[in-house]
Formats: sequence, structure tokens, C-alpha cells
Amino acid sequence: MSPHLYIVPTPIGNLADITLRALDVLKSVDLILAEDTRTSGFLLKHYNIVKPLQSFHNFNEHKILTSLIERLEKGETMALVSDAGTPGISDPGFLIIRACLQAGLKVECLPGATAFVPALVKSGLPSDRFVFEGFLPVKKGRQTLLKQLADEERTMIFYESPYRLVKTLEQFAEYFGADRNASVSRELTKMFEETFTGTLTEVAQHFKTKEVKGEIVIVVAGKG
Repeated sequence: MSPHLYIVPTPIGNLADITLRALDVLKSVDLILAEDTRTSGFLLKHYNIVKPLQSFHNFNEHKILTSLIERLEKGETMALVSDAGTPGISDPGFLIIRACLQAGLKVECLPGATAFVPALVKSGLPSDRFVFEGFLPVKKGRQTLLKQLADEERTMIFYESPYRLVKTLEQFAEYFGADRNASVSRELTKMFEETFTGTLTEVAQHFKTKEVKGEIVIVVAGKG
């Protein structure tokens, strides 16, 4: 059975990081579901791909899911992309993938870019066993989760916004210990890519002294 829905990773910064197979799929499907049609439109224009685009994001996925499944059941093929990286990894994707599988539709996920893998590998922290936590709760449940993670022995990976980076690092130092080793990567694959490693105290101090922009990946050593 040929796939009905393709999950297509897109570059996290450098447009050259898209795979040849991803380009072939985007050229072949009937519809591309995009987290932000403007962002995806820029990528498609760069590679001269002209295909119908439809918004699919956290605010409308429940509303349009049924109609998309019906179209897939009638034989249409679709590709799901997020603004950057692999859909479903801290991005929309889970709901439509689950719905397709429940409807007996074939889903195929292409390998490709995701921000936490290069951040983990270049952190110098153990990468044989790790846990991906994504974005921490902003308020409710945050402290409870931090208390639980304080005893986690595997390397931990988090996503964070530049506006909360220093506060999060300071909280990690409070709950995990100021001398726990960590690494922060931002703007991966882009012109101003930066990775800074050290203790949580050192890393927090480094980013206190500068204006931080871009998407952030925090990698923290497990309890040793």
C-alpha cells in the first residue's frame, strides 16, 4: 500500500539540509499541510515547488482533522511539514498521525532534521541514554516536574524560548545543583550558531550578559 500521509522533516535553519527524498515527496503529493504557510511557502519557493498549501497547527488541527481524513480516504496524498525540523517533535502532528492509523491509512515518516540531535551530540554529554522533555510547563506542574527530574540519571534535553532561557537555567541550578554540567545550543545550522558548555551556573551567567535570539536546545547531564 502506498503511503497516504508523509511526515516530512524540513531544515532547522540552513535550507541546504533538506533531503532529496523530501523534495521528491513535496513535489509529488496533492496537498502540503504546513504549520505556517508563510514559512513553508518560502522553503517551497526556494526549491521551485508549486503545490497547494493548507494551514495545520495547534489551533485548528481538531477542527479540520475529520475533513482531512476523509480526503485521504478518497485517495489524496498529503505531506505534513512544520516550520522547522520533524513534525510531531514539539510541533503539530500527533493527532493526524493517530487518526490516519486508526482509519487504516498508511503513514510514512522520512528521516531528517531535528534540533535536539546535533545539540546532544555536540554537547559532549553522554548520548548513549537520554530523555527528551521538550518544553517544560510554563506554570502548572513545572516545579513538580523539576523535582522529579532532579534524580534522572540519563542526559536530559529541553527546548526553551530565548525569553525564558536564563530563568530556566537558574531553576535547573536550583533543583539539579549548580555544578551540574550543561550545554546550550542556539541558532543551529545558521550563521550565528552558538554552543556554550559548562556548569549550570556558568551557562546561566554567560547568557545573562547577552541578548539571546533564536531557538534554544538545553542539554543537561543526568545525576551522577
